[in-house]
Amino acid sequence: MAGVLVAAAVLVTGCAQSVDPIERLGKKAAQRVRPHDPAGERPYRRWGLAAPLLPPPKSPAHPLTGSAGPGRGLPREQGLPRVVDHVPTRDKVVFLTYDDGAERDPRFVDMVRELRLPVSMFLTDSVVGPGYGHFARLRSVGATIQNHTLDHPSLRGLPYAGQRAEICGQQDKLRSRFGLRPRLLRPPYGTYDTTTLRAAADCGLAAVVLWRASMENGELVFVNGEGRLRPGDIVSVASGDATGLPLRERTTRLLRAIQGRGLTVGRLEDYI
Repeated sequence: MAGVLVAAAVLVTGCAQSVDPIERLGKKAAQRVRPHDPAGERPYRRWGLAAPLLPPPKSPAHPLTGSAGPGRGLPREQGLPRVVDHVPTRDKVVFLTYDDGAERDPRFVDMVRELRLPVSMFLTDSVVGPGYGHFARLRSVGATIQNHTLDHPSLRGLPYAGQRAEICGQQDKLRSRFGLRPRLLRPPYGTYDTTTLRAAADCGLAAVVLWRASMENGELVFVNGEGRLRPGDIVSVASGDATGLPLRERTTRLLRAIQGRGLTVGRLEDYI
């Protein structure tokens, strides 16, 4: 009888030892599932947001199509690029666009990747200089690359040949750097004329992109004094800032304002 009890004890002990490793593995698996690292599990907090951005629609309900609009004080003319500062949409999205390319903060690349920000970068060759590699990294994490001319002149009033050289020259530069030809042009300072539209059309561009609001000195400034973001607004963020705030911090302020209006960020190229 004693021998039977000993054998039973050995069997029970052996079973307990065989279960313990499985229990330990289960606990480890459970620990991996739990949000043990809030910053890692919730990257929006790392970038100064209280909540994640709402996901944008998978595809726009009504993409913007058709011939050129009249622009600001210009006559409508068939076959020319559309001029847009706002996309008419019911989707609760706004669009983030960044100009020039002077700022090359590696942490901004991390921000775009972790928040999955669909940003559009309008690049000027003379400003970007040797920094195209930075924008290749941005493109690899989801940013799109668009045209902001070779040398950043005010285009309005320039002869056709000069405007075409500025616009087509940057198209060629971006194709050689990235293997793409942009569809969108942002004229420097937002100035343009009918000659600009004709040159843009001849360079293969589909739209001239302006803005309804801009990020200046860490604050949103609205065109025509509208005073608040609306669905479909295009927002411009220029390189450099008098406050000295890094681009990522200015973007955080902008994202907070977007969230405060119950909006999120859409990809401009999906709507134009």
